[in-house]
Amino acid sequence: MRVVSKFGGTSLGNGNRINRAADSIAAVVENGHEIAVVASAMGSTTDYLLDSITFDADESDRAEIVSMGERTSVRMLKAALAARGIDAFFLEPGTEDWPIITNARGEVDVAETERRAKALADRLDGKVPIITGFLAQDHAGTVTTLGRGGSDSTAVMLGNYMSADEVVIVTDVEGVMTGDPHVVEGARNVGQITVDELRNLSFRGAEVIAPSSLGYKTDEFGVRVVHYQHGDLLSGGTTIEGQFESLIDLRDAPLACITLAGRSVRNQEGVLSQLSRALADQEINIDAVASGMDSITFYVDQGLTERVETLLHDVVIEDERLSSITVEDDIAVVRVTGGELPNQPGVISNIVNPLADAHINIHDIITSATSVAIFVGWDDGEETLEIVQEEFSH
Repeated sequence: MRVVSKFGGTSLGNGNRINRAADSIAAVVENGHEIAVVASAMGSTTDYLLDSITFDADESDRAEIVSMGERTSVRMLKAALAARGIDAFFLEPGTEDWPIITNARGEVDVAETERRAKALADRLDGKVPIITGFLAQDHAGTVTTLGRGGSDSTAVMLGNYMSADEVVIVTDVEGVMTGDPHVVEGARNVGQITVDELRNLSFRGAEVIAPSSLGYKTDEFGVRVVHYQHGDLLSGGTTIEGQFESLIDLRDAPLACITLAGRSVRNQEGVLSQLSRALADQEINIDAVASGMDSITFYVDQGLTERVETLLHDVVIEDERLSSITVEDDIAVVRVTGGELPNQPGVISNIVNPLADAHINIHDIITSATSVAIFVGWDDGEETLEIVQEEFSH
């Protein structure tokens, strides 16, 4: 079995934790497995170094300065493993076999990085490379960085290119939890979660793994998150399943847009729940929901229009906070799924502007952490799909 294990800053925060990390790595080797290790800066070293740059430093100098945290960590881990009789060596930008190369735009040079990672994988028999996380190097030898969450990206990227069986992210959380244990009672570990689910959670505040790193995840290897106190790199924690795929599609059947009006309805407790429950009780699926200050809109399959209108009209009659219901048929929806869409500056304008140029009226846009849904008239659906596909094929 081949493992790439990343140790976060908290898991290397002091001598005792470095010893714990070294013990867990040594156990993998002693069980006959291959392992490559990615190390973050100890504790809050990176933040300390960044906060200390109070002068006008260019990007290359900043990268060199902040790299010192990771450079220290790999030396500490190498020494701790050597004390346990493990044949370990560290890699950092500037060393001959450094694997992660970026191009002139600061983007990972996939072909060269993959070539170097495969060469590194060939050296794993009996040896343990310890690689600085977060850092990269361009073709000129200048130190660059992979951005926020870069150590996670280092690990999952290398897991991919080194043909690992599993990437283990060692951090200060018990994997993915059902809720924040500091807020809710009875929060427990989630044994498995999909890439899609975790990306949505990560973009909305769950600090488990950097969402950008999951772009390197494929079905060919697993990713698992464990707590540094667990001590066993080969079991426990949360397994992240699947791979994220970019997709642009047009729903193959029209939707009905059903809008309910009510004064300041968005501020009225329980209205949305009451309306949704009326549909759920009749096993009616809601494709999407949008809300404004004075309205709530449901998108449902057009074949259910009359039934849904009747059910929701009954709620309007019973609830004085609602005033009226209206229906519009023949709505198409084009969904763009993949990447970090709402976190990309300009992504909405890149959709809206070409559609406006084509004189296509947009009924609604609904975003999540990893998708954008564009609602237009049914007759404009195919053209909208073509325009959006063209925009995202660049």
